[in-house]
Amino acid sequence: MKHAFSIVAILFFTAQITCVAQSNYEPSETNQPGKEYPKVNSEGRVKVSILAPEAKKVQLDIGGVKYDLTKDSEGVWTGESAPQDEGFHYYQLNIDGASVPDPGTKYYYGAGRWGSGIEVPAKDKEKYALKDVPHGKVSEQLYFSNITQAWRRCFVYTPPGYNKDTTTEYPVLYLQHGSFEDETGWAEQGKANLILDNLIAANKAVPMIVVMDNGYAYRPSEGSARPQSVFEEVLINEVIPLIDTEYRTKSDREHRAIAGLSMGANQTMRIIMNHLDKFASYGGFSGTSNYPNSDEIDTATFLDGKFHDGDAVNEQINVFWLGLGTKEPDIFMKTVGAFKNMLKKQGIDYTFYESEDTAHEWLTWRRSLYEYAQLLFKN
Repeated sequence: MKHAFSIVAILFFTAQITCVAQSNYEPSETNQPGKEYPKVNSEGRVKVSILAPEAKKVQLDIGGVKYDLTKDSEGVWTGESAPQDEGFHYYQLNIDGASVPDPGTKYYYGAGRWGSGIEVPAKDKEKYALKDVPHGKVSEQLYFSNITQAWRRCFVYTPPGYNKDTTTEYPVLYLQHGSFEDETGWAEQGKANLILDNLIAANKAVPMIVVMDNGYAYRPSEGSARPQSVFEEVLINEVIPLIDTEYRTKSDREHRAIAGLSMGANQTMRIIMNHLDKFASYGGFSGTSNYPNSDEIDTATFLDGKFHDGDAVNEQINVFWLGLGTKEPDIFMKTVGAFKNMLKKQGIDYTFYESEDTAHEWLTWRRSLYEYAQLLFKN
């Protein structure tokens, strides 16, 4: 009898915990001011709500899964997702077959569109939290590109104290976004400015300027199918001279680093290896460089043989850094794994970081920036 009572008690206690976990929803930090929804609970479930009295079917589309919402008598549709991984997630609502942003959130550019985003609080959120520390400034820098014959822009982070002490010069990190994102990504989804603010305040990183440009750049005559990217040319010939003119930079290669995530990791890998006179440090977050899908890289041909002489690479690159989430898709595990094997074979020094329990997502890349920035400009 006592055994049966114990089982009942355990089941009741478990049910109580589950009930609390499912009911302790809080508005997301990505909500527009005054908006109650969307909400997130301690399990990482996302709950959304929208008024659509004439709609026949409404779904929450997040993490590649669509969840049906339920309509009440007032025409308000409400529903929740399964638990989501920690970190930032793009999502949308599907109303009678049309995918639309959730009017309750701020909008972020990702997946090739402006849409909704939600933050599932992470255990290490303090790394990128808004704290009571000195803060830098993120400025919009407009420029006309003669190469693309179009107005472009980059965002520039200047560290705390930049505008007070007008004599100090700073090293520069050029930081690139991924596929179907743009120059807003690192300052918004990536929280790059807050990461640097917190690191600098803790004396873990050297104060630096961070430049975030748009990795999509094409010549005007190549607006048709499959245009050839000229981003490398734009960065080297237009952006870097602009930044060195408009900002107080240390303009030698030893004080210039480059990094990027996914597509940006591919771009920046090629850029640094083609311009070792410009950069001395590299960071590849969830990527390295595109090459044939093979377990072994031919260093004689890969990137025109730039990695064939390992000693020369070691001599020229101060920080060679790679980061990857432990839940990344197989294609990234395989290509980054093959790249690491190539580096080992050539005797090239590098640092490898694994982001626990994250996939091809912004929490992986925030953590990567946090770790990478601490190594820069300290030699």
